[in-house]
Amino acid sequence: MDFEYFRGWLVEGLGYGDGAKGGRPPFDPVSMFEALILQAQHNLSDAKMEFMNRDRLSWMRFLRFNLGGPTPDENTIRHFRNRLTETGTLRRVLKAFDWQLQKKGYIPMSGQIVDASLVPAPKQRNTDAEKEAIKAGKTAKEIWPDEPSKAAQKDVDARWTLKIGGKIRYLRRDNHDASCATIKVRIVVGRDSAGRSP
Repeated sequence: MDFEYFRGWLVEGLGYGDGAKGGRPPFDPVSMFEALILQAQHNLSDAKMEFMNRDRLSWMRFLRFNLGGPTPDENTIRHFRNRLTETGTLRRVLKAFDWQLQKKGYIPMSGQIVDASLVPAPKQRNTDAEKEAIKAGKTAKEIWPDEPSKAAQKDVDARWTLKIGGKIRYLRRDNHDASCATIKVRIVVGRDSAGRSP
């Protein structure tokens, strides 16, 4: 990946001066952009990113920071990201970054599988009209407006499945987020007939 390709856009978007006023020189904008990419890739907070920049030698080499030299703190990282966001540069640079990845044959995606296990759950006893409303995509509050406790107990996004070789029905909840290209799976823990969790 040629990160130097973004230098012109980053410098323009940040509005760095010529240094005539003095003060500490800013961190290299390309290294800071690379840090934002690592931060997003590993889902890190600004404080955790500050720690990782100082802790991981591989990250220091990738970001071109010297061992024992200054590294950006969490406020610097936040300020850098906010400045790029305010000027619209971050959106422009990330679009070009995605384009470069696609050109090299990679498909940028986000999302994660939280849990992929199945759990036993009691059968939901819905009427045919309620089943149709669920299939139509209505929320529980829309289906049971006069019964808030019943609406709170129903998960209208969940679907049933049979575990291969078994006779117990399992509740499966697949939640496809339109903003990501992978499926997030969350499992709803069911209760047995006595009301105990498995």
